[in-house]
Amino acid sequence: MTQVKTPHETFFMPQRLVLPPFQRPYVWTQEGQWEPLWDDVRRLADRSLAREANVSHFLGAIVIQQQEGQVGSLGTWTVIDGQQRLTTLQLLLDAIHEEVAHAGFEDIARQISDLVENPEHFIKGHPEHRFKVSPTNRDRTAFEEVMAAEPPIDYKTLERMGNPKFAAAHEYFAQAARTWLGDADMQTRARALVDAVSTNLQMVVINLLPHEDAQEIFETLNARGTPLTAADLIKNFVFQRLEGTSEQIEKASHQYWGPFETEYWEANVQAGPVTYSRSSLFFNQWLIAKTGKDVASKSVFSAFKSYVADNPMPMDTLLPEIRATADEYHRLAQEAAHPTHDLTRLGLFAYRTSTLKSEALRPVVIWLTDPNDTPVPPAQLTKAIENLESWLVRRACIRAGNKNYRDLTLSLLATLKAGNRESAGDIVQDFLARQSSPDTYWPTDDEVRTALRKLSIYKRFQRGRTRMLLEAVEDHRRGWDGPRPKHESRVRRGSLSIEHLMPQHWQAHWSPPKEGIDRDDLIHTMGNLTLTTSSLNSKVSNGPWHGTDTDPGKFEILSDSKFTAVSITQDAVKRGKKAWTDETIQARTDAMIDVILEIWPVPEGNVGLQNGSAPAVEVYVGIPDLLAAGLLTAGQRLHSHPPAYAGKECTVTEDGWLKVGDELFWSPSGAAKVFTVHAANGWYFWQTERDGGDRLKDLRDQYADERGLTAKNDEGEE
Repeated sequence: MTQVKTPHETFFMPQRLVLPPFQRPYVWTQEGQWEPLWDDVRRLADRSLAREANVSHFLGAIVIQQQEGQVGSLGTWTVIDGQQRLTTLQLLLDAIHEEVAHAGFEDIARQISDLVENPEHFIKGHPEHRFKVSPTNRDRTAFEEVMAAEPPIDYKTLERMGNPKFAAAHEYFAQAARTWLGDADMQTRARALVDAVSTNLQMVVINLLPHEDAQEIFETLNARGTPLTAADLIKNFVFQRLEGTSEQIEKASHQYWGPFETEYWEANVQAGPVTYSRSSLFFNQWLIAKTGKDVASKSVFSAFKSYVADNPMPMDTLLPEIRATADEYHRLAQEAAHPTHDLTRLGLFAYRTSTLKSEALRPVVIWLTDPNDTPVPPAQLTKAIENLESWLVRRACIRAGNKNYRDLTLSLLATLKAGNRESAGDIVQDFLARQSSPDTYWPTDDEVRTALRKLSIYKRFQRGRTRMLLEAVEDHRRGWDGPRPKHESRVRRGSLSIEHLMPQHWQAHWSPPKEGIDRDDLIHTMGNLTLTTSSLNSKVSNGPWHGTDTDPGKFEILSDSKFTAVSITQDAVKRGKKAWTDETIQARTDAMIDVILEIWPVPEGNVGLQNGSAPAVEVYVGIPDLLAAGLLTAGQRLHSHPPAYAGKECTVTEDGWLKVGDELFWSPSGAAKVFTVHAANGWYFWQTERDGGDRLKDLRDQYADERGLTAKNDEGEE
């Protein structure tokens, strides 16, 4: 049955509207929903004061399903959809009740309290039946503490009870109501406000009988302003089919789904051009691992339903399997994220591939490490991981595109599923060694050496990728790729500074290069880079190699033990004892490439590129391209990088222009010149965060890398 009802008609009868454990927690916010709702209420109250007839405002729809119960018991309904709206309405009603009662108009306020609380004689010794709306187990305590609080309310204390949004919403509505009521003619204004919220708001209420299937309706409805994620839909689907008592279902929700409603899993992450909640990305990758089929970002929920239909099993069997896989997924991410903890080989793989910003092979890792399946023998798991890492890193070193990685993942999964888990490492190695097309082949030693000898990796790679390569060489020198490490720990990950040995601004203190050497490229190659435990000051960093007793140069500074604790810096100091030259850089680059080829070898029988060549394609990459790829978003603010221009901003428009004040610029350099006056390279000038983030150049390089392209220099930069 579908009816249009006011809050008075919806809430007046003694009843319980129960938000089941599988519903997501309360997520509405002041800017997104509370302010628009209050604006609607205020307009209705203003029109009522003006004695306008038939004023109303439509709030949206809710879906509730009647629960079977004993005759004479308090009527109970399960909220299938609209929990955010119903919860917010209750907070609004209670806040207005408190303000109207505090103003001295108890009779008027009582008209609202009957919409919030059940009469005492209907509770019958069940205090949990006091309120007409009862949220999920995660939110229940915090919600009821706010609703039961006696004035004057200490909102700061209530915010510590659990979900702080309840206290924040109640406080917002209370303050708004207090301001609107004012000091003059309060009784008339109180009646208008109570009428507005109780009889002038309207909702479509869809009442379902106990035997009706609510899933189809649920899938098509979203809470106002906060669309349901794939994980939200999957949760509802699973728990509506989970058998057991309400207590058993609530326990299962807390045990198996509760972790998905934490900060880690609810965070938005980007995989290619698509932004997911991390839980939705996990389900996307888990489904690919399970089915071996491609799952588009918009089809995660439908793919999950198909998987359940094709692999029927009780929900109380499926839930623990999902939880175990998700826990391993999270554990691996936590291991990879810590800068100093000891790493398993799998954790090291997770860290290194995270610097490549590659999620394509994650379904293969999920399949290899599935805790619900027969374990892959440790030696075979290590072999699989090492080969996957070598394949990814070598392709990154030659800047090969990754546009067909998803297809390769599906093909590899099919090959693994057709084989034996006990031979998974051999299967992965053989599969990758047989790849021969430009989009999937495993680069040879000669190809990697040629690329890295010429490649200005500091300019062409994202900073995290460059640091990861240097860290890998450092760990190798410390003996961590052999049976007996020479050093007690790996290098600290993700935090050491990358230092140019010959400075980027070399002209002031260094002699010119020999003819035929392009030093402006050479200084950005691997052999001229090292890691330092702290940044050098600009005077030292840009100064000469050798200094004097009173004014030491970079050699003398780097010879200090706090810097030579980093093995690759110690090596540079030894090589440059007499001088640091272009030839020294080239020799050190070759030596470091030798180490990289040793860290990430290819097996005998690797065929390399067979089906044609993969020449670099030079293209112009602009802001519209980054928008289309999801690397920037319309309305995003960009911030100045140079300290001399701190605090300068521009905004990305929907059509790919950069807006500074009322002016629009097609190129980043044009937008930068507003502040610098003189010419400036905007790709280096603008970054995504006020205190860091990616520079536009990094995003442009990422765009080009993912497509196997070379970004064309449109503003004097290579």
